[in-house]
Amino acid sequence: QVQLVESGGGLVQAGGSLRLSCVALGRSISSYGMGWFRQAPGKEREFVAAIAWSSSATTYADAVKGRFTISRDNAKNAVYLQMNSLKLEGAAVYYCAADPYRNQRIGTAQTVSIWGQGTQVTVSS
Repeated sequence: QVQLVESGGGLVQAGGSLRLSCVALGRSISSYGMGWFRQAPGKEREFVAAIAWSSSATTYADAVKGRFTISRDNAKNAVYLQMNSLKLEGAAVYYCAADPYRNQRIGTAQTVSIWGQGTQVTVSS
């Protein structure tokens, strides 16, 4: 079983930056599609960014395009999300996700089955 452990969340001012990390324990994720999702209070979990197993392809939600960057280091069994120019609406719990069945593009929030525990990102004005 793969366990995903996120870190790096915290409080940041609007316009600031944070880097989230996700380390996988128990099994290699080098062949998995990986991604980040987020969920704000009272809202559904939404897609943020995805990366293919080989880092050959990345995909972003329109809301974060140009400001967030997803990357991975298969040697470290880790995935990262660099978040720049954070906006107030970016405040949410951010979840790392793994998809062993879709190595090019992770599935949706409804189909992904491997999740981390989440890390809180709070954005202040």
